Order: sequence, then structure tokens, then C-alpha cells
Amino acid sequence: MSGYQLAENVSLQGRNTFRVPARANMMADVKRPEALAELFDFAMLRNGPVMVLGEGSNLLFADDYPGVVICLTMSDIRILSENASGALVRCDAGVNWNDLVGWTLARGLVGLENMALIPGTVGAAPIQNIGAYGAEVRESIEMVEAFQRDTGQIKRLSNADCEFAYRDSLFKREADRWVVTAVELRLPRERELRLEYAGVREELFSMGVEQPRAVHVAEAISRIRTRKLPNPALVGNAGSFFKNPIVSAAQTDALRDEHPTLPVYPTGDESLRKVSAAWLIEQAGWKGFREGDAGISSQHALVLVNHGSATGPQLLALARRVAASVSDKFGVALEPEPRIIGASFAG
Repeated sequence: MSGYQLAENVSLQGRNTFRVPARANMMADVKRPEALAELFDFAMLRNGPVMVLGEGSNLLFADDYPGVVICLTMSDIRILSENASGALVRCDAGVNWNDLVGWTLARGLVGLENMALIPGTVGAAPIQNIGAYGAEVRESIEMVEAFQRDTGQIKRLSNADCEFAYRDSLFKREADRWVVTAVELRLPRERELRLEYAGVREELFSMGVEQPRAVHVAEAISRIRTRKLPNPALVGNAGSFFKNPIVSAAQTDALRDEHPTLPVYPTGDESLRKVSAAWLIEQAGWKGFREGDAGISSQHALVLVNHGSATGPQLLALARRVAASVSDKFGVALEPEPRIIGASFAG
């Protein structure tokens, strides 16, 4: 069985950043993407589902996993082509995302700096279309390499083929069909810095940086994230649990009339606005809430936390209560950002 290793009845508690207890019937550590065809044949013979697991930073286990969990361990980063204006970088799915950000900045390539310190692997980035501080990964992706389960082949998908949307993609909508194995990113050497979001300029000022470069922006955002978000190594969490809701411009105006301090962001569509989920949750009184070991972070209202021994079902039940409260108070529906395993958010 070249290219992967198998283990049965594996604990997943140390492989998800919520640190909730869960087990998988089988786990496969995959060293080569070519091994996936053989592995999926084996998994199908077992008549069980298959899930790809990165660092477990964007999911919540509400139950044990009844099938095969695949962990991709490929970790190569290299420049495929470059010129005076930029470079095309290829990165394997198993690389830590923040390590890739640092690697590109060290080589004078920009474009990922606003997404510094986002947890997880490179393979998860296009699935979720990760983003932060006014940037999304789809802006830099040129190609995604993915194993297509129904054909047993590795396919190269263009940016358009990936059907990216806000925290969404083809790979997320068809999770049972694709396994992302590598990402190719087109990164320039110069780009106008994005400094208008969430205190970035203020952080640069406090750092004493008057003429910022991309590396300074990455450092500023890393400092902000470290202050605002609890460290998963100390308190179990998956970062922001809820997406910022997209609502109509008319509903946004009505909300702003009643709540003038509601933060609102553009979406690129004049008929739609993005509103702050954190503000809605905090105004509904949930920030810092704790019931047993399940709670909402006192640092950031978007972050669901496990203070020690909370289970996945307990955290999911709390998240549902938060969403129901916001819906009752503001008429806005909240959707979870992480993938929920073993249950539906709607119940």
C-alpha cells in the first residue's frame, strides 16, 4: 500500500482545534496524491464515507465519524515561473497556511498578507475560500489541483471552474466529490496595500511604521488576531464560528435606522450588504457567555469556545441558541462558517 498508511479506531480529539472527543473508524495518512485512487477504492469497499481532514481548524465534530478520515501530508512549496512583476507559486495541500504566507513574503511576493495567521492548511483554503481583513484567497488562485473521486483522476481546475463565492466554493458544495491536493497562486511583487479594515492602520501606527510594506501588514494583522482571538492551543475553538450575513440593502438600511452603530460592509453588489455577525451576537448579549465548558469568547463574540470538556453536541446546541436569539432580535439569519460533522446546523 504505497503512498499511505492506515490505522483503525483513531481518536480525533487531538486533530480538531475545538478539542472535542470524536473517533474515526479508520484514518489514512497520505504521502502522495497518486495514492488516492487506490485508497478510495479501498474505502468504497468498506462501504463507508470519506472525509479529508487538515488541521481540523474549520469543523465541529457533533458525532463520531463512521468512515475513513484522510490526512494529506504532502508539504512542498515551489515557484513554477517568475518574472520582474511576480511569480506563480505551487503549494501542496498539507502545508500550514500561515507558513505559506511567510514563505511568499520572504521572497518578495505579496497578496496574502491580509490573511496572515488564519489557521488551517493550504488544502482547506480554496474549499472555504478563506479571507480576512478585506482579502480572499480566490483573488490569488490561478489553479487548484484536486482528485476527482468519481473518475479516480487528478484534475486541474481554473479559478472560474472553482466557482468561488463568499466562504464557499465548488469543493465545499461537492465535498464528497473532490480532494484538493495542491494550489497554484499568482502573486505580484507590488500591490496596493489594503489598510482600511478593522484597525489595521492604527496597529501599524502603534508599531511605528509610517511607510508600510506587505510584511508590515502581515505583522499588524497577526498582532490584531492574537489579541482578539483566543489561542486554540489554550482554549478550544475554530476561530469565527458564524459568517457575516449577507442581507438586502433595504433590510440593511432599516437595521441601520434602528441601530446606527451596526457595522456594514460592501459586497460588490449594490443590492446586497454584509453586516457584522460579531456586533449582532454581542448586542444580543452572548459575548463572554458560558454554560458548563461551552461558551462564547469574551475576546470576540464570533468565537465559540470549549473551556475544557465540552462536547460537540453541547457546542452545537449553544450555537443554535445564539443564532435563534439573533434572528428573534434582528430578523437576520446566521450561518456557521465551520463544517459540522454528524449533524445539521438547522437541527
